[in-house]
Amino acid sequence: MKHFFQGLGRILVGRPLDPLDPRTRHSLALVAFLAWVGLGADGLSSSAYGPEEAFRALGEHSHLGLWLVIATAITVFVIALAYNQVIELFPSGGGGYKAATKLIGPYAGLVSGSALIIDYVLTITISVAAGVDAIFSFLPPQWLGWKLAAQAFALLLLLGLNLRGMKESIRVLLPLFLGFFVSHLFLIVYGIYAHVEVLDTLFTQTVQETHELAGTAGWLFTIALLLKAYSLGGGTYTGLEAVSNNVNILAEPRVRTGHLTMLYMALSLAFVASGILLLYLLWEVEPVHGQTLNAVTFGMIIDSFGFADPGLSHALLVGVLVLEACLLFVGANTGFLGGPAVLANMAADRWVPRQFRQLSSRLVTQNGVLLMGAAALAVLLWSRGSVHLLVVLYSINVFITFTLAMAGLCRHWLDQRRFMQPWLRSFLLSALGFTVCAFILLVTLVEKFAHGGWVTLLITGSVAGLGLMIHRHYEGVARQMALIENHFAPRPTWDIDAENPPEDKTAPTAVFLVGNNRGAAMVMLEWARKQFPERFRNYLFVSVGEVDKQSFDGGGAIKSLQVRIDNSLRYLTSYCASRGLRAASYQAYGNDPLQELSALLEQVLDEYPDSLCFASQLMFEHDHTVTRFLHNQMPLAMQRQLSLRGKELVIVPLRVPEIPQDNRERFSTSR
Repeated sequence: MKHFFQGLGRILVGRPLDPLDPRTRHSLALVAFLAWVGLGADGLSSSAYGPEEAFRALGEHSHLGLWLVIATAITVFVIALAYNQVIELFPSGGGGYKAATKLIGPYAGLVSGSALIIDYVLTITISVAAGVDAIFSFLPPQWLGWKLAAQAFALLLLLGLNLRGMKESIRVLLPLFLGFFVSHLFLIVYGIYAHVEVLDTLFTQTVQETHELAGTAGWLFTIALLLKAYSLGGGTYTGLEAVSNNVNILAEPRVRTGHLTMLYMALSLAFVASGILLLYLLWEVEPVHGQTLNAVTFGMIIDSFGFADPGLSHALLVGVLVLEACLLFVGANTGFLGGPAVLANMAADRWVPRQFRQLSSRLVTQNGVLLMGAAALAVLLWSRGSVHLLVVLYSINVFITFTLAMAGLCRHWLDQRRFMQPWLRSFLLSALGFTVCAFILLVTLVEKFAHGGWVTLLITGSVAGLGLMIHRHYEGVARQMALIENHFAPRPTWDIDAENPPEDKTAPTAVFLVGNNRGAAMVMLEWARKQFPERFRNYLFVSVGEVDKQSFDGGGAIKSLQVRIDNSLRYLTSYCASRGLRAASYQAYGNDPLQELSALLEQVLDEYPDSLCFASQLMFEHDHTVTRFLHNQMPLAMQRQLSLRGKELVIVPLRVPEIPQDNRERFSTSR
């Protein structure tokens, strides 16, 4: 049965990948074109709902839409250019989270990261919801009752694709992305050309009607209406952050690839979003119940082709809407890429459980992907798939991150003004981006606070509060572990090149499973020598390096991991050798530490049949489910595995008192 499920998992997810093979990361890294598909689809897909929300906000004053066309194109490039600076400053990825953390402070980073997590959950939810909306725009009205079920099915399908790996999911969705872009490019160009006579006078008419509205309702009302519509269309720009957050998955040179990807995104989004808004004006589109404005607009354009067979026109419209839905599903893919990346970065800074740094056999941050999928499904069911509600929640979180990132850039350029020239141009661009993003955030909050805005603030605040509690716990444990390291693993005062005694693999052997803390390993070693005096002739130290999200991002991180483990094992073996104890070390690396350790121990125990294993386990004064979840439970899992093989593993409890750092007298270890 076990082999059956392993085989089924391999069919669904794919064969395991070797993280230490230098060709692996190269095969997974995305060139600019594939990055545009996998990451830029989120931005481009927002043209399915962002322009519509802005246009609807104008109400009966839709003639003001031309100003939105111009403002949308300009805003896309302002935000994109500003985020190019983030790519340059943080070429290992992290985006708005890293920018807020490094340029403002850790608590700003916590808020930005919390907003980004919710943002990526909503990216998945709103993209799936809007995609299914597009499909149901051409289905019979009596089918609307099945819409929520269809949305849930689409979300689960995308979850399965992303568990296989980002590049594979992008390759599957690539033809759909290109189909959307080509079809919408044609419809926008044709739609504008077909009404070119209106285009000639549109600007003059817009200026005249704007003055007429200002004359009757006042300039304050006119400007407020425009700014409200502009802000509520903020969902149009939501995908622009994704590239800076995922620079680590881009092909080398990363910064250049990131800039090129951002250029593709800005050009395509500005053209499609502004073009769709312009089509609403030129074709004088009116809302139709059960259909999106895009469906109404494209239907009018296709009907103007004058096909003799109405069925052909309908088939073409169905094809366009299916491609739009597919692009939205590709856009949802960005949430499965970006969300786990944010969680991994926050896990490295101890804001979320460290499990979110772990990679699956496909080198995917599987825990993050699963969390994103489960949370998106919960939000989808709660909101009943309402795009109008989701876009409010979505925009607020995105622009919290945008605003903090731009504020960080402004501070950075002000701090650098004495050290680099020219700095003013970069500062002005960041300041302009900050002004635009802060304004959109403020207006959206005020306008939609009572219509769902408070919900997203509550959820984001709750995530940040949970992060604070987790961080406080990890920091307390880190301080205590540092005490253990300093007390039990001082600088070597022995000969680190001491000669080992002769080897006898049949003699009694102590096998120690060691981690990153040398002090914990020394506690375990001395405890075993005290409890089993003169029993062991061999002392073996076994360590497994976990290749997680941070170490697999390139930049020599895996090499640094290997150096740290080499130094730690050499410390332990030289200590034993200097005391006349035969010592050796074994090490392995992989994304699944338990699996790697199990395989390595099997090899060691075959070589040394008369062995007894030891491992240390953190113990807390107040042990509960949360502390067990936040920390590695590998010793207990390994103990169970070895007992099934007829071998023993002794767990040496390492007590970590939950006390202030300066209260050291209570520190102790006990069996």
